[in-house]
Amino acid sequence: MRKVKIFLTGGQGMVGSNIREVLPNSDYEFFFPDIDELNLLDFNAIDSYFKTNSFDFVIHAAGIVGGIHANINNPVKFLVENTDMARNIILAAKNNNVKRMINLGSSCMYPREAINPLKENLILKGELEPTNEGYALAKIYAMRLCEYINRESEEFEYKTLIPCNLFGRYDKFDPKHSHLLPSIIYKLITARESQSKEVEIWGDGEARREFMYAGDLANFIWFAIENFSKLPMVMNVGLGYDYSINQYYESAAKVIGYNGIFTHDLSKPVGMKQKLVDISFQEALGWQPKYSLEDGIRETFKFYTNN
Repeated sequence: MRKVKIFLTGGQGMVGSNIREVLPNSDYEFFFPDIDELNLLDFNAIDSYFKTNSFDFVIHAAGIVGGIHANINNPVKFLVENTDMARNIILAAKNNNVKRMINLGSSCMYPREAINPLKENLILKGELEPTNEGYALAKIYAMRLCEYINRESEEFEYKTLIPCNLFGRYDKFDPKHSHLLPSIIYKLITARESQSKEVEIWGDGEARREFMYAGDLANFIWFAIENFSKLPMVMNVGLGYDYSINQYYESAAKVIGYNGIFTHDLSKPVGMKQKLVDISFQEALGWQPKYSLEDGIRETFKFYTNN
């Protein structure tokens, strides 16, 4: 029997690497070219790649990503390159008659003042968080393009999953480019090794975030592929509960073995006060993540120290 041919963008990144690690069986054949093989900013190259390989399914997980620091300093790159990649992948898939796609969004697509937990119908119902607006606009563009294609022709099922914040194996740990949890892990390991007695937290540490281990998202994506017809066009994927920034520091310190104190720099930006996604669709499908916060931090810490 012919294998299902899946084109995975971002196959070398955190999400893509986790997806490849949990490949459920040999019924699937993966294609995940790196940037030297295929430039996702080159539409003609992508279109040719689709024509050559005749894919059955696309998972669009590629993106220019980073934390508050990177987003504030590089808004043009985050907006333009993420928009261009999404446009190229989605339109090349349509041009080559690929009927099914999972497009990965981001919880930063929600308005900054939206009431938590964040329901899918709140997107575009208010102003975005300024610190990552460019990235959010690119993700909203990709979601809408998928919806428009489906609206014009229902045979194209291009569905968008909106995961909560993610961390895990294959993450970026440089504080200038990383998200909150890998940055915390890096800072605490560095503080422990240098025997620093204190670690600084941006803001008062009371802002709340929902971080899911990337291995759990990878497991959900395979669940979604095998239950694709049951998925709505747009749906959140997450834990259904959150923690404060202070609690993330405390949990990471416990796993890493850092015993110093935490100070707070109230002059630094903190982003949205809370970002918790509504997981009603996910619960209706009967799927739940498996990793606890400390288990996920432990796996991520092991990956960091081994690499």
